[in-house]
Amino acid sequence: MKKRINVTGAVLVKENRILAAQRGPEMSLPGYWEFPGGKIEQGETPEASLARELKEELLCDATVGEHLTTTEHEYDFGIVVLSTYFCTLNDAEPQLTEHAEIRWVAPHELESLEWAPADIPAVKLLVEQLA
Repeated sequence: MKKRINVTGAVLVKENRILAAQRGPEMSLPGYWEFPGGKIEQGETPEASLARELKEELLCDATVGEHLTTTEHEYDFGIVVLSTYFCTLNDAEPQLTEHAEIRWVAPHELESLEWAPADIPAVKLLVEQLA
């Protein structure tokens, strides 16, 4: 049985645009776009995990808000259980650290990016809700 990996993703919204992050060449699924976030550590809530990951990955502070969706996708390396949340920046702009690129995207442009499979259901929901 494959390992289940619980992760979170941030739907950061600013001026009706959503932050998309392109996975770097040294990451698994290089080149794919994702909602920034990461693994939930032992004893952490998804919300606490997401706030921590945003500080680590993008050097920004954000308020984690409403849950958008939780999806599962089976990859070669395991089953990713992704919980996405709407988030609001509290301070500085996100900084590029480990991703290849970060980009603010209008809702109607989201589907033009090549998203990691686990992120696609959330992208579809956002396009329906916001575009």
